[in-house]
Amino acid sequence: MNISGMIFDLARFSLHDGPGIRSVIFMKGCPLHCIWCHNPESISAHPEILFAREKCINCRACSQICPQNAHTLSPDRHELNRNLCLACGKCASGCFAGALTLAGKRRSAASILEEAAKDADYYGKTGGITLSGGEPLAQPDFSAALLDGARKRSWTTAVETCGMAHRQVIEQLLPLTDFWLFDIKAIDPLKHQKFTGRSNEIILENLRFLDARNANIELHCPLIPGLNDSNDDLLAIRSLADSLRRKPEIIIKPFHPFGRGKLLQLDTMPLENAPIPEEKDILRWKKLLRI
Repeated sequence: MNISGMIFDLARFSLHDGPGIRSVIFMKGCPLHCIWCHNPESISAHPEILFAREKCINCRACSQICPQNAHTLSPDRHELNRNLCLACGKCASGCFAGALTLAGKRRSAASILEEAAKDADYYGKTGGITLSGGEPLAQPDFSAALLDGARKRSWTTAVETCGMAHRQVIEQLLPLTDFWLFDIKAIDPLKHQKFTGRSNEIILENLRFLDARNANIELHCPLIPGLNDSNDDLLAIRSLADSLRRKPEIIIKPFHPFGRGKLLQLDTMPLENAPIPEEKDILRWKKLLRI
């Protein structure tokens, strides 16, 4: 059976998503709504149109091709009515200026593995594929098909996850996954709820489950000055890492504003005045995390 799933990108020759050279499959759909998300087009499980108004040349091709009449153009204004938009992607295909792009496409696992195989000569013994997102655990059968196909090709497999999933999903993917890149946003449950919209209870339970099963884990910690980087926050992350049997490496993910433009293209307000970390912030983080 050829299983398919929803992705929004496939990045080649990545060096930062697991060991070696990797192909990274970015999946659509995430149970968290992190206010600093730098891939906001990954949150919804459905296709979406990104609209960069500054690129529009008012050629009206989109309004002529859209079956829903979702585009309204005047000499000085172009509006996309998202209540009418079906995200079919026809307008994006006809947008010569690149102002409209479709985020989200259903792909078969076989077609993705075939595309990844073009770079197999570069993977060597350590490289392979990484499932990211969004949240790979939100599409468990699709993820399992990709991981199993990679294993059969002798590629290493990695899953980047927020950890919010039913235990049976973790159990399903565990024997197919060589590396777990496990996001830890905050240890304090109230802070986690505030910044992501969900409690971290299940997340921490799944982390401990993976550790008990001798999974190879890295803790990936997105840190935003003034939000989740207090001394207490950082010491709690260090304490969590020390409490695990395999003592995972902690990888700092400093906040960057790259998601702001995409939020605006989705007609969503970005986190206002989000602070960009300075060198002194990162040095403090490393000192308290002992890395």
